[in-house]
Amino acid sequence: MSEQETDGDGLAELEALPGGARAALEAVLMVIDEPATAEELAAGLNVTVAVVEDLLAGLRQEYSGYTVKAPGRDADDLHGELNIDASASAAPRGFELRNVAGGWRIYSRAEFADVVGRFVLEGQTARLTQAALETMAVIAYRQPVSRARVSAIRGVNVDSVVRTLVQRGLIENSGTDSESGAVLYRTTSYFLERMGIGSVAELPQLSPHLPGLEGIEEFLDAERM
Repeated sequence: MSEQETDGDGLAELEALPGGARAALEAVLMVIDEPATAEELAAGLNVTVAVVEDLLAGLRQEYSGYTVKAPGRDADDLHGELNIDASASAAPRGFELRNVAGGWRIYSRAEFADVVGRFVLEGQTARLTQAALETMAVIAYRQPVSRARVSAIRGVNVDSVVRTLVQRGLIENSGTDSESGAVLYRTTSYFLERMGIGSVAELPQLSPHLPGLEGIEEFLDAERM
């Protein structure tokens, strides 16, 4: 089946539902537990990626209170095909649609962090200990890295902490070291999602917060030799 046939068949089926394709995509976004790419969403809805991208653009603008308008296609054709009211606009919602960790998902809006925080009772969500946070930071900035290397940097045994981070889905096995055979660890897409970033390259730079460590990279390179 061609992409055009998939677009027509799938789109017609979705438009027969209450709220049409837009509401169908919204329903999927509400239940996914990790960000999904436009390609994954398109496959699940049986429409083309172009249709999903138009719908995502419209939802993202609507949630922010802007007039629904999707770029890249003729506005009149798009609104007619997807049953979108071109004049529709509303106050910003308490949630927003974000592209995080390579995929799309609905999140509560950052401005309401304090309100949401008060609603979530203390202790209702398990939090990482200080030791786990420190270990997580070492792995995030030094990945892929072995437990022995993390232990050497922190000065304590990190075996149990690493197991906890693996169980939480924040880090994962990244293969083995070619010389020592030790298991290497790296951060996961779930870690990126929780951090609200697209890749580890977006992590804050440490050097501005560590005065006197100019040339640290040269030191680390020499240490590896």
